[in-house]
Amino acid sequence: MQAFKTYLLVRRITTPKAVDFYLHWVRQLYRFSQKDIGEALTGEEIDAYLKHLSKRHETWQVDQAAQAIKLYRFFEKRKETQHNQATLGTDAQWKAVADDMRNMLRLMHRSLRTENAYIGWVRRFYRFLNGKSPHALESTDVKDFLTYLAVERKVAASTQNQAFNAILYLFRHTLDKDIDDIAEAVRAKRTRRLPVVLTKAEMRRLFENMSGNNLLMARTIYGCGLRLAECISLRIKDIDFEREALTVRGGKGDKDRETVLPKSIKGDLAVHLDKVRSIYDRDREMDAHGVMLPGALVRKYPNAGKEWAWFWVFPSQKNAVDPKSRILRRHHVHRGNLRRAIKSAALAAKIPKRVTVHTLRHSFATHMLEQGYDIRTIQDLLGHTDLRTTMIYTHVVSKNRYGVVSPLD
Repeated sequence: MQAFKTYLLVRRITTPKAVDFYLHWVRQLYRFSQKDIGEALTGEEIDAYLKHLSKRHETWQVDQAAQAIKLYRFFEKRKETQHNQATLGTDAQWKAVADDMRNMLRLMHRSLRTENAYIGWVRRFYRFLNGKSPHALESTDVKDFLTYLAVERKVAASTQNQAFNAILYLFRHTLDKDIDDIAEAVRAKRTRRLPVVLTKAEMRRLFENMSGNNLLMARTIYGCGLRLAECISLRIKDIDFEREALTVRGGKGDKDRETVLPKSIKGDLAVHLDKVRSIYDRDREMDAHGVMLPGALVRKYPNAGKEWAWFWVFPSQKNAVDPKSRILRRHHVHRGNLRRAIKSAALAAKIPKRVTVHTLRHSFATHMLEQGYDIRTIQDLLGHTDLRTTMIYTHVVSKNRYGVVSPLD
């Protein structure tokens, strides 16, 4: 267990304050299963232990216990995997390393988008190295790759940073290596870009060229200041019509927040939920799998995924296989649907700007600022950690922000 503790701390998987709790849950599992530490455990034994915990512990404790057990099993399996990888060819080694990284990303509850982005950067890194073994990698390889991205590929600073974060994750959590100072690498030039914002007249024209669920989602994003992922993952329980409030669960940075629910969409949203109810009732008649639940809730409340409160506000019309659990179930709508609808509507409305779904969130913040709301309030509604992120909207407010008169006038 001491080796496991060292692994958690050195790889910065958990904090020194929490590491003893992780060890406690693993020891308790073996005690519950009446086995010695290090013996093989079955999935049934682990599920029985977690169900036992859920009866007398808080949800966050069950989540932590499940996380600790997964990490311990991953740690034990890695020792055997690393030994076997030495006999594999270079391509097979990279595939095994990528699989290990994917497993760790899921253990750390990274989103599917982050997982795909990081694995994509590992593939690009592998092609750049031209056949070098992953276990022979050095910090100079990382520096050369970052320089290549900046000089030859001319990527933006944010793209280069994402590439570095992915490779750092590969080194730290999969290869058990540290990256030395990368100051010698050429860094992409960081530029400040002002967000694209629509006027209220442009917003009306955009909405006039949309219909159905896409229009309702677009109005919800603009009216509540949501991100696209936050909108499509809304649950029935997140909408409070009486308080005129909407709760965002597990937003960026896995943070919850509450924002305003516009009065003007309450009626349309209520009508929409009546239609969604028919989809939910059809799923229950067919005894379909419940919707995906976050964390350990599926263990604490096994049937919660089949409850109306947890159903999607914007469900997909068809069931699909969950990419992680491989279970056929109802998902929320695909993010690409609204993206295409926004792009088509902007063209039809003849708006001479690059309009994306996120433009609606930018417009929400800017229009709130123009209406006189203080920057701290807007920061809370948007869910920004740093006030400087919100301050960018002060640069795009309309109507003479500096109070100056042009010499031409």
